[in-house]
Amino acid sequence: MSGSHYKDRNHCSQFPLPVKGRQQNSKKRKMARLLILSLPGLLAICAVHGIFMDRLASRKLCADDECMYTISLSRAQEDYNAPDCRFINVKKGQQIYVYSKLVQENGAGEFWAGSVYGDDREDEMGTLGYFPSSLVEEQQVYQEATKEVPTTDIDFFCE
Repeated sequence: MSGSHYKDRNHCSQFPLPVKGRQQNSKKRKMARLLILSLPGLLAICAVHGIFMDRLASRKLCADDECMYTISLSRAQEDYNAPDCRFINVKKGQQIYVYSKLVQENGAGEFWAGSVYGDDREDEMGTLGYFPSSLVEEQQVYQEATKEVPTTDIDFFCE
């Protein structure tokens, strides 16, 4: 045999694989394709350790279109124990910065979204979540909540 024969790119087509070999190669290609297609989903699941919870409302009131600005500073009138991860625990007397107010639907309670901070203020980000509006008294209104925007799945995401 000459050395040029091995350099020929099509030399394998001269010797077709047996049916069993072709089936195994086809299965391997399908498995590789499946792995490649599912890899982004698997990475997303591993990277995000959380769950999307049921929406408490489909609309919310905010001071701006992105609900980034503080609406008011409120003070808790009593303790509140969060029933699930969408809500925050609040102690009587604790201050809460309010960022949005959910629009009531179907007789559901009125909930606001805000952040609370621990006594030592070490956690600069605070704890963000929902709480019943009846729990607090607004101490200072910074901006009126006049922008009505739709809620999104991320509004009810729990880590």
